[in-house]
Amino acid sequence: MTPASELIQIDLSPRKPAPKPAWLKAKAPMGETFHNLKKMARDLNLHTVCESAQCPNIGECWNQKAATFMMLGNLCTRRCGFCAVPKGRPEPIDQDEPRRVAYAVAQLGLNHAVITSVNRDDDNIGAAQAFVNVVEEIRLQAPGCRVEILTPDFQGNEESLRMVVKVRPEILNHNIETVPRLYRVAKSGGRYEKSLYFLKHAKEIAAEMFSDRDGDQIVTKTGIIVGLGEEMHELLSVFRDLADRKVDILTIGQYLRPSRDHLPMARYYTPEEFAFLKHEAMAMGFKHVESGPLVRSSYHAQEQAESTGLA
Repeated sequence: MTPASELIQIDLSPRKPAPKPAWLKAKAPMGETFHNLKKMARDLNLHTVCESAQCPNIGECWNQKAATFMMLGNLCTRRCGFCAVPKGRPEPIDQDEPRRVAYAVAQLGLNHAVITSVNRDDDNIGAAQAFVNVVEEIRLQAPGCRVEILTPDFQGNEESLRMVVKVRPEILNHNIETVPRLYRVAKSGGRYEKSLYFLKHAKEIAAEMFSDRDGDQIVTKTGIIVGLGEEMHELLSVFRDLADRKVDILTIGQYLRPSRDHLPMARYYTPEEFAFLKHEAMAMGFKHVESGPLVRSSYHAQEQAESTGLA
């Protein structure tokens, strides 16, 4: 049984919100490019994680024509304590959605497309097939565009993982999110060891499927948010676990509480602490570490991929 001291309770008492530090101020979403992208998403009946997860970088990224499309609907089958994506019973999987996502990628002229999804624990094979289809559609409609997919853990389903590895996206991303101690309250339905295995096994499957002459068979990536109540030594332990699994890219960003119904934020990390975490992680062997208060999994994704020289 988990000791009471390790449990996090949702704070329902009224409190005066603390002002955000200056380093957490993001550009307001505005401008012609922003509004055009938003209109395109509405016209094509597409969702973006930028909107659904209330990403603070939406103004900056969208004005640079960088958006992360979120497939498989806008309702997640899990109730993670940190995540702003709506929860509920999802609609049937839209089989035409990958084609429309690829069309949007082509219309935007993207060189690097990031595609994610809600969890679909009701149909892990169907969810994996949607990722396969969108990679294939992007390569058909936007040849030359690098594809990064950010997938759920598919509840450890082996066939689902093999499906997404076989289509060989340039980057396969699966977020670890937090330290093991906080999984019970932060990552509903997830398991720390399962996520570690996903990242490790993806490399193993790629090594089986693709020849040695291809070099690094697949680039893996993961992200973690800080400020949920974890300790520094716990973060460094997670970094070591990930480095041991040969994960190539790591992103580290500040947790910002979406609402009073979500987990409380324990504290803000300073830019100096983010710099320290990056230094420590790079020393463990990651090819690239993106670490900062406003960093999210797909923030500067194209620059991350190019800096590694792997994708």
